[in-house]
Order: sequence, then C-alpha cells, then structure tokens
Amino acid sequence: MHYICPSCNTENKSELTFNITEYICKSCSKLIDVNRNSSQKVVKKPTENVVLEVGQKGVIEHVEYTVIAIIVRKYGSDIFWREYFLKDYKNNDAFLSESDGHWIFLKSVHSEDVKKEQNDRIAVLNTKNYRWYETTPCSIDSATGFFEDKLSFKLAKYKEYVNGTEIISQEQSGNTNHYFFGKHISKFTVKKSFGISQMPNYSGIGIVQPYYFDIKQMINIFGIAAILICLLQFYVYTSRTNNTVFQEAIKFEEVKNKEMISKSFTLSGGAAPLRIESHSDVDNSWANFQLSLVNEQTNEITYASKDIEEYHGYEDGESWSEGKKSADFNICGVTSGKYHFAVSAEKDGSVITPLDHLRSPDSRVEISRDKTGLVTVTETALGNITTFSDGKALEKDTSAVSKLARESFGHQKLDSLINAEAVNLSTTPINNSVTVKAIWLPVSFWNFIIIIITMIIIFSIIYWGRYLFNVSKWKNSSNSPYPQSS
Repeated sequence: MHYICPSCNTENKSELTFNITEYICKSCSKLIDVNRNSSQKVVKKPTENVVLEVGQKGVIEHVEYTVIAIIVRKYGSDIFWREYFLKDYKNNDAFLSESDGHWIFLKSVHSEDVKKEQNDRIAVLNTKNYRWYETTPCSIDSATGFFEDKLSFKLAKYKEYVNGTEIISQEQSGNTNHYFFGKHISKFTVKKSFGISQMPNYSGIGIVQPYYFDIKQMINIFGIAAILICLLQFYVYTSRTNNTVFQEAIKFEEVKNKEMISKSFTLSGGAAPLRIESHSDVDNSWANFQLSLVNEQTNEITYASKDIEEYHGYEDGESWSEGKKSADFNICGVTSGKYHFAVSAEKDGSVITPLDHLRSPDSRVEISRDKTGLVTVTETALGNITTFSDGKALEKDTSAVSKLARESFGHQKLDSLINAEAVNLSTTPINNSVTVKAIWLPVSFWNFIIIIITMIIIFSIIYWGRYLFNVSKWKNSSNSPYPQSS
C-alpha cells in the first residue's frame, strides 16, 4: 500500500496489506493520521543502536517477517531499549526487543491465558510459573513506521515475569493491558536472519539470557563419557595379562663391551607401566646397567640406565651406611606389541676382597689385607708388623721384610697370591652379576580416576558459575529468589 504524506508529499510504501491507523513519514518524521490524512506531531527518528529498517525482511523460526515499525522506549533519563514490530505474510504479529545487546523474540498472548497468583508476583501461562522480575514505567522516545493502533505517548508500565530464558511481558497503558510471551533469541540468529553487518555490543546480563552452558546437556554428556570411560577401562583391564616377561642374571664379564639381547616377548592388552627390578651384590662398590626396550614392530626404542650402589664403614666411633643393593623403576605407558631387551652392565673394578692371616709354608710370615687394600706383613718370630699400600707395593719393595716374605712363600708373586687366596677364603659373595627382572604391571586406574575427578570438578565449577550468573541476572529485581548483598 502507498501513503502520501500530506506535509511533504513523500510516498511511504508498505508491502503488507494490514489496516494502518497511523504512520510516521520517513522523510519529515511527522505522525500522520491515515483516516484524516493529516499530520499530528513530529516524532523523533530512531537512530542510536537501531540496526533494522522499516520494510526489511528476515526469517525467524522458519517464518519470514517484515519490519513494519520501530519504537525506542525510555526509562528514566538514560535507559533505552528498542522494539521492532514484525508481521508475516498472513499479517500475524511478532516483536523483537533489544536492550544492551540482548534480544527477545515476542508474540502476543490473550490476557485470559495468563493467570496471576501470590499478589501478582507469579504469572502462570500453560501451567508454567513465571516470577515477577520488575515493573518499569517508560515512555516513547522515538519511533518510525506503520501502526495498526494509535500511538500513545503517555507513560506506560511494563511488568516482566521471568522463567529461565522465557518471559511474559505485561504492557499497561491507561486501562488497557497487553500480554506478550517471549524468549531469548541469539543476536547471531538475528544477524543472520536479517543480514545485518553490525550488532549492538553486549552489556551486562540480559533478563532472559541463557547461561553459557546447558547444565542438563552437560550432565548427559559427562554421564555418557563416564560410562564409556568405565567400559573402556573394564575392557582394557580384562583384556590383558600381568606377568613377568623377563628375568635373568647378567654376568658382567659376559656383557663387557657388548650388549645381551633377550628373547622376544609379547605384551597384549591395554597400555600399562613395565616395572624393572634390579639387584646386584655390591659391597662398598657400585654397579650399573643400561637397558633398551625395543618394539620389534615399530622399531621404537626406550632407553633406561640405573646405578646400584651400597657403601658402609666405621668412622668416629659410629658405623654408617648408604645406598642399597637393589634399584627399581617403571617404564610408563608401554603398549601391546612384540618386544625384546638389549642389556649391558658394568661394575666397580676397584672392589677389594679382604684377606685374614695368610701364613707362609715355613710359618715365618703372615700376610693380611683389609677392605681398603692395605697389606700388613707380620714377622711371627719377632712380632714386627710392616704395612704396605697394596700387594704390588709389597712385591716391589726391597726391604728385608719383603725379601723374607718372598722367600717364605717360595718367591711367588705376592700380589697374585694375595688376590687368589682372598677369593678362595672369603665368605663374602663375589659380585659378578646384576639380576634384572621386568614385570608388566596391572592396568593403572589412576588415569581413569583423574579423568572422573576432573569431570566432577569442571561440572562443580560450571554449576556454581550458573548460580552466580543467576544471582547477577536478578540483582536489579525487587523479587529476586537469590540473596542479594546490600
């Protein structure tokens, strides 16, 4: 339909064929009475944060709507919100309300469908309760477009009732009441529906703004995830065996300057730690072994090296000790597959075996050696005692005691004799090997427990966040269900 402004002769065109009582000229901004074809007053044109235009089309919930009018309402001196009047091709009404970047899509409902309870603090629509939020007196600040009813520039009251993301809005002007049912609509939906390039920025929390997370959906997702994790953990646990896959005493002499390659073994089931236990009869000495776990299918190699050391002694009247004869560690996250070990080892070459009272065949000399390597020569007839740093020092010495020792033992090499006799007579086990044992441990439940605990913590934080969100949403209400700080 076409309307010619009687004041400026501008054509104002509407594609919809509904009955128009008044319109505001798009050129001179005068309010025109259609029946009288006369201008009544100049109305301020909406400009600030107005993103739609009269005649613009958009699709909401699969229905195409046309913007027929725009009204900016004012509360107090500095609070404004925008209402966009919409009609579909059947001339059914709908509304978009925007305040501080938050959008609500509304439709008219019959006043008889809304029931009031608890002294108008509860509104009931379709058996659903809506809590009174606030009553806001407002007036029209600016407007444009086509109107079925006469515009009232008197003070009107808006009474809002809220339940989550839904709202019942009661507009009271004089003795007339109009009810609207609305729900939150994303600004991105509005932007896409009408092809808008710029949208008002968010400010604060909207009256029906949804929480950032859907709690019910999150419960479903976390619940399903927890069930799947439990089933996966159960499958991993029951689909594998936990046993000793390698155990061998590795002699130092046999792996000197080379590696020992173990037999292949197969691990089946879920990933789990491979525990390595090692033992060596160190005594005031150390041993070391290097171990490589080789995946024969992927050629992936995991290296490990471990020292075993144990020392003890007597000092300042007190005995002391440190270290131990065993060392254990884990190779984490070993997956199923076919493997073998490559092992090399070495020990402290300076280990000294003590010797106690080695007597010569003619009984003229006794030789002893302590754990530090000191060699003591005793002349049995005279009781004289002479100490040498080691067997080689005794062997090379030219003193009378050394000569006596060599003669008494038949000119043998004393250092070799001392070492041989020390080994033969010693009751202390000689450290000649390191025992390595590999056990594929049971599947760990720690990852499972950590994931479940993490999910519980995340859900608790989000759930508590929703409470704080709702407290903030209702902070401007006189009827908040949440305690408000003064």
